[in-house]
Amino acid sequence: MQTRHGTMATDRPERYAKQLAGHWARKGSAYREDGATVIRFETGQVVRMRPDAGELLVEASVPEGGDADRFAQVVKDHLERFGQREELDVVWADPGRPSSD
Repeated sequence: MQTRHGTMATDRPERYAKQLAGHWARKGSAYREDGATVIRFETGQVVRMRPDAGELLVEASVPEGGDADRFAQVVKDHLERFGQREELDVVWADPGRPSSD
């Protein structure tokens, strides 16, 4: 898997994790695991969101050969649209450099 790691500063991280999981529930399975909200798509992509103090930690993963940057952008666009009133911003760590899990 190729994974992008990001953070989104917010006072309501649980709310946005739950909202994204609900939005994408019909496209895959959404569940809680070790304090994180996980969305697993039938196509192999995985989003893991872990609420932390004042932020939402986000991981966007794709199978080998997938476009991790593109998938990370889709995740970012959705979360930022949900938090538009708060002007939320997902910041990816080193988005141009692939990381592996």
